[in-house]
Amino acid sequence: MSRYRLCPTPAQEAGLLEHCRHARFVWNLAVEQHAWWTFRRGPAPGYVAQARQLTEARAANPWLAAGSQTVQQQALKDFAQAMANFFGGTHRRPTWRKAGLHEGFRIVGARGRAWGVRRLSRRIGEVRVPKVGWVRFRLSRPVPAGVKSFRVTRDRAGRWHVAFAHVPEPVPAPGNREAVGVDRGVAISAALSTGETLTVPGLTTAEAKRLDRLLRRFARAREGSNRRARLRAAIARLKARESDRRKDWVEKTSTDLASRFDIIAVENLNIAGLTRSARGTVDAPGVGVRAKAGLNRGILANGWGLLVSRLEHKAPGRLVRVDPAYTSQTCNACGHRAPDNRKSQAVFRCVACGWCANADVNAACNIRDTAVGRTVAARGGGASARPVNREPQPTLLSV
Repeated sequence: MSRYRLCPTPAQEAGLLEHCRHARFVWNLAVEQHAWWTFRRGPAPGYVAQARQLTEARAANPWLAAGSQTVQQQALKDFAQAMANFFGGTHRRPTWRKAGLHEGFRIVGARGRAWGVRRLSRRIGEVRVPKVGWVRFRLSRPVPAGVKSFRVTRDRAGRWHVAFAHVPEPVPAPGNREAVGVDRGVAISAALSTGETLTVPGLTTAEAKRLDRLLRRFARAREGSNRRARLRAAIARLKARESDRRKDWVEKTSTDLASRFDIIAVENLNIAGLTRSARGTVDAPGVGVRAKAGLNRGILANGWGLLVSRLEHKAPGRLVRVDPAYTSQTCNACGHRAPDNRKSQAVFRCVACGWCANADVNAACNIRDTAVGRTVAARGGGASARPVNREPQPTLLSV
C-alpha cells in the first residue's frame, strides 16, 4: 500500500463520511446475517447472494440508493474476504464496526472511468472519489503505476488518508553474505548482533505528562458531553503521534537491515500469545495482572510484530525465524548455559568463562549463530562459503 494524507474540504468530508456510513451499515448487516445463520438453516449466503440482496435493498431504500454502489459492494467483498480468512485460520471472525473507530471504504474500478488521479503541483495531487469529486492529497511521492483500487480511511485523530493498492518491490540484497541477529526487547526495542541497540522514539516527557493529565480529565468527564468528546480527540491526536513515530522507526529500521545484510535472524515469537491478558477468570483470577499489563503495553509500544512483518515484505526469503529458547541464558563465547549468566536485564556475565557483554546483544549473537547453523544444514554451506552443489533458488518465504 502507498498511503498519502488526504485533505478534504468540509463539504467533501461530509461526502466521505456518508460513504463510510454506508460501507459500515452494509458490513454490519452482513455480520448480523451470518450470526443469525445456523447449520439447520443451510449454508450462509455468499457474496453473490448478498450482492443480489443489496440491489433489492437499494431499490427499497432511497437513502441507501443515494450512496455509491461501488462502495457498498466493496464492503460486501471485504466481508467475504474476512470470512475466508476466518475459515482459513489466519484471522478472527469479523465483528461489528463502530462509528468513529472504523471509518473507511474502498473504491475498485478502471482508472480514468470510475476514478482518477492527477498531479497539481510538486507536493499536491488530487484523487477523484465517486459522488464526492476531486479531493486533494499530499503528493509525498509519485503514485505507483498500474493501480486499480484505493482505500480511504479516517483515523481516531480525525485525519484522512488515501492508500493505493500496490505491492512494492523488495529491497535488493547486498550480496555480502553477512548475517545479523535481532533480539527484540522492552527496554531496548532491537539489539543487533553487531552491537548496535535501537529504541523506538515514543512520546517525549512533556507529551507523556500531558497524556496522563488528559486521561485523568477524560475519566471525570460526563458520558456524552462535549468536553468528553474534545478530550477524546486530544488523546487520539497524541496517540496517533506516538503510532506515527513507531511506524516511521520500523520502516527505517527494516529498510536499513534489509539493505545491509543477506540473512536476518529473529526469534520466532507468538506476539498474540505474549500479550494475552493475565486477568484469568472469576473462579481462578490471575496473578501479577498489573505487571503483565505493563509488559503487554511495552511489547506493543516497541512494534515487535510490525518490525518482523515489514522485514518479511522487504527481504523475502532472507528472514530466518529461530527458536528463542535459552538464547538469553547461553554464553556466545563459550556456549555455557545457565540462568545465573544473566545478572540483570542489561548485563550478561558468564559464570564459566567470565565473558561480559550486553545481555540483549549476547542474545542477538546466539540468534544469528543459530540461523547460520540452520542455513548450513539446509543449503550445504554457510553464509561465508557458497557450495558448488547448490541449485538456483527462487524467491522463498521466510524460514
